[in-house]
Amino acid sequence: MPERVKIRRLMNLCTALGLLGCAALVAYGWHEQLFTSQEALQRCIAGFGALGALVFVAFQAVQVVIPILPGGLGCLGGVLLFGPWMGFVYNYAGICIGSVAAFLLAKLYGRPLLSAMFKPETIAKYEAWTARRFDALFAAAIFFPVAPDDFLCYLAGTTPMRLRRFSAIILLGKPASIALYSLGLETVFRHAAALFCPGA
Repeated sequence: MPERVKIRRLMNLCTALGLLGCAALVAYGWHEQLFTSQEALQRCIAGFGALGALVFVAFQAVQVVIPILPGGLGCLGGVLLFGPWMGFVYNYAGICIGSVAAFLLAKLYGRPLLSAMFKPETIAKYEAWTARRFDALFAAAIFFPVAPDDFLCYLAGTTPMRLRRFSAIILLGKPASIALYSLGLETVFRHAAALFCPGA
């Protein structure tokens, strides 16, 4: 058997195992209400002690690979769990890891993966980007949080864009939007809590 075929099969196996692991984590999180209850998520993270930060980074990465909630809510969770600065760092790390994973999955499986994961309307809306200057449009969308970043990471994987360029755009473009989500939503949350729960 050619070496290239062996490597491809090994990559397919690793990808399948990774997807199964992500699916199991999502199922556990849904059962334990980790995606809908801040208190449940805090208890879960605290239970891991010093490894709690790594667990949260993995949680954020999975949120990108298997989109369940809007990314801003996960960013808010990081700030509430770890404070504004470390929350930003952990949000940034998890989202960047998940973004690269989504890009590589799309490189491996192509357009059928997009069709299986996203609505046809979403795909059709951004399809035209791939026929124009996709790199520039993608970079602008990542820097300014005005488009579905998770989907665009998958879409980028179906274009000729290379991993090095994709990673540079993610690493340089994500901090602004993550900071906006992390600190902005934290401020809104605090004000809302003070308004509706003044004695808390």
